[in-house]
Amino acid sequence: MHVISQKRIWEAKERYKESASALDVWYRIAKASTFENFAQLKAAFPSVDKVGDQYVFDVGGNKLRIIAKVEFR
Repeated sequence: MHVISQKRIWEAKERYKESASALDVWYRIAKASTFENFAQLKAAFPSVDKVGDQYVFDVGGNKLRIIAKVEFR
């Protein structure tokens, strides 16, 4: 997955220090993976939900959410 901007992730890590390691894990998995469809995305991130044309990732035991647009290849 190509993460366009890391800035928001780093800002969230600074603001929500208790969830910084969970954000790191999400970023590492996302960056290292290639997803062809929602099923593959869901296998890597079981808590992800599709809402309209965006995807909502629960991070850190549902303490934070990452809302993203995902284009499958």
